[in-house]
Amino acid sequence: MSPAHFAVNFFVALFALIDPVGSAPLFAAATADATAAGRRLTAVYIAIFSFVFMVFFFVTGVSLLRFFGISLAAFRIAGGLLLFAIAFEMVFQRRTERKADQTGQPGAALATFPLAIPLMAGPGAITAMMLLASQLDTPMGLAALIAIMGATLLAAYIVFRFAGPLERLLGRQGEAVLGRLLGVLLAALAVQYVADGVRALAP
Repeated sequence: MSPAHFAVNFFVALFALIDPVGSAPLFAAATADATAAGRRLTAVYIAIFSFVFMVFFFVTGVSLLRFFGISLAAFRIAGGLLLFAIAFEMVFQRRTERKADQTGQPGAALATFPLAIPLMAGPGAITAMMLLASQLDTPMGLAALIAIMGATLLAAYIVFRFAGPLERLLGRQGEAVLGRLLGVLLAALAVQYVADGVRALAP
């Protein structure tokens, strides 16, 4: 796989897992009583907090696997199954309903939790990062992945920044179609992770 294809796969996987478009209505509801400046600041805080949290697991994830004696092949299979479960929820629109249940009552504090953690920087995004990080062993490659991660969260910030107009532009039907499309792409990536893990474990 070429570096460009690898970068695109990483961006698509993270964007699908973070799902800022699906979280935009929740962000808009959680910050409905805030000023425009307050919404901007909250969106910035969510992006920064999610980035720091994911970088921590990105850097330490492989070491944690080695500490517990878990092979990368086994983690690829388990991670692929987890990502496929998330993709299944996205295709059948179950993830949006679960997000709405987790946010509870709208409020400014809920824009950082659970929107930042665990809805954005959640198990799925962390798993995808660790899976891709395990395929690289050079500082330059890891730095490139962190840069792509930052670009993904920058895209999430832009979506949150324009959450209101975007929600009106797409409508419920548009959000559903986009979410299902991302879910199908994520399911394909998940199957590839499982296939790679099985091939690595095969004698």
